[in-house]
Amino acid sequence: NILELYTVSHRTVTFKKEDFITDASSLSAIRSEQYLISEEYDGSNNWIISGKRTASGSPILANDPHRSIALPSLRYMVHLVAPGWNVIGGGEPVIPGVSIGHNEYGAWGLTIFETDGEDLYVYDLNPSNLNQYKYKGKWKDMSEIKETIAIKDSSDVEVSLKYTIHGPLTFIDSANKKGYAVRCAWMEPGGAPYLASLRVNQAKNWNDFREAMSYSHIPGENMIWADRKNNIGWQVVGINPIRKNFSGMVPVPGDGRFEWSGYQDIKQRPHELNPKKGFLATANQHVTPSDYKYPNTIAYTWADPYRGNRINEVLASEKSVTIEETVSLQTDVTSLPARMLVPMLKEIEPVSDLAKKAKATLQNWNFELDKNSVAAGIYATWERKLYTEANARFVPKDLTGLVSIQLSKLIGWLQNPGDRFITNPSLKVPGPLKQTDGKKESIQSRNEFLSTTFENAIKELSSKFGTDINSWQYGQPKYKHAQLFHPLNAGLSETQKDSLNLGPLPRGGNSHTPNATGGTDRQMHGASFRIITDLSDWNKTLMINTPGQSADPRSKYYKNLFELWANDGYFPAYYTRDKIETVTDEKFELKPKE
Repeated sequence: NILELYTVSHRTVTFKKEDFITDASSLSAIRSEQYLISEEYDGSNNWIISGKRTASGSPILANDPHRSIALPSLRYMVHLVAPGWNVIGGGEPVIPGVSIGHNEYGAWGLTIFETDGEDLYVYDLNPSNLNQYKYKGKWKDMSEIKETIAIKDSSDVEVSLKYTIHGPLTFIDSANKKGYAVRCAWMEPGGAPYLASLRVNQAKNWNDFREAMSYSHIPGENMIWADRKNNIGWQVVGINPIRKNFSGMVPVPGDGRFEWSGYQDIKQRPHELNPKKGFLATANQHVTPSDYKYPNTIAYTWADPYRGNRINEVLASEKSVTIEETVSLQTDVTSLPARMLVPMLKEIEPVSDLAKKAKATLQNWNFELDKNSVAAGIYATWERKLYTEANARFVPKDLTGLVSIQLSKLIGWLQNPGDRFITNPSLKVPGPLKQTDGKKESIQSRNEFLSTTFENAIKELSSKFGTDINSWQYGQPKYKHAQLFHPLNAGLSETQKDSLNLGPLPRGGNSHTPNATGGTDRQMHGASFRIITDLSDWNKTLMINTPGQSADPRSKYYKNLFELWANDGYFPAYYTRDKIETVTDEKFELKPKE
């Protein structure tokens, strides 16, 4: 019942039989309490609204994938017209088709749905031949591919790539005679994970859409669909391995005892057509239905729920949604964490005069992380201090940088502190401890935590921007901003940097607002591409992509969208030829060489 595995750092890690969890109740407990992993999400938002709840009477679809804000732009906007094709939207240059967009029948979009499609296998290696690993009681040869890499001004380098039956070998521990390989479901032979876009680009209805998505062997997505017959639907896609005797949460021996038992039928993954509430929204939060029959086929970690909760809050309150209101929601900077955290300041009494003034400023705040707001500037630094201090207190030192506490978990602890914030010198990690909710010392220790972090935030702001509180405006070059650097920036002259790099431009929001601007002072990821379409008229579709359509700095399309994007603007993405002709800037024709 005991399994010993070796980590890359050569430390022995012991797992009990319970670690190989397969029952749903145990998995649920782990998701809710033990796993505090927080990720800097390259997430996304998407939603669809039934025509019964829109001003036009037709569905509205909105999608803003959150990826690295890069130069040149990650996505490429395209309108593909050919016999049987009339599709417009955004994709990535190396991936075929349009991953987010619409054709003449319907529209679609995506966000990440957490799916555990990878496993780390650990092998016993043959002491006399490290190119062999034990599998089902026998030594098995690794397969090998040799590659030659040309090096400028130097000799070529030959590398050897080794593979086991499960996948590429990532590390060999020659001292302990152990090997490590990764198996990825989306790299299985025949998967062709992104070719499904070509099928969805020609979908005419919900059934076509689901059939196309059944071929989508990508790591995992929430795909949404809306069509001109007023149907809206959601389908989780992605190839998902079935593990009958292990959970996938820890590395397992690669000796043949822990194998996948096929893959779940994609159409059996969570889905819904025409919900009674009249809309569907996903934002990387846990959206799996409570009655889902296959709980052990989903992931163990999810994004904090705040973006999704805010989107659902707004959509539930609107009865006749317009494109303009959809734009407002897609660029919304309302912070639900601020709504919960700021009222807690009423229970503390700041020490410094500046902190007292800052507290008073927050008491009259609307919880919007607007780029022009001083209150937003105060709150954003305080939230970071709360987060940093909590991780310093509660995450073991040897896990620093590997795991961190999700903000939703921290806020839950602050709301119900128990003994968590009471310092106990005998413990390496001062919490969580036994629960004594309601005791005076628990609330007092929580308030001391709030007070200390708030004072530290004010010290940082005054050191950074001076003691004039009006200079603490959130969106500014030294605070929240967008700035793009050319990939060759380190080798550019100052003159070249001035012409190739972009920004800084002020920004609002953070990673927990629908208008997601992840990163700290400099926005590192977020909605680089956006689309909003009202299916009553394809010519009303709005898009934006930063910084421009061209990767050539000599082109006027290299950065023409950067400022518009930074100010949360859009441009009309016309669909019909007559409308396109009215805004055409250039034409060129390609002819085969005779």
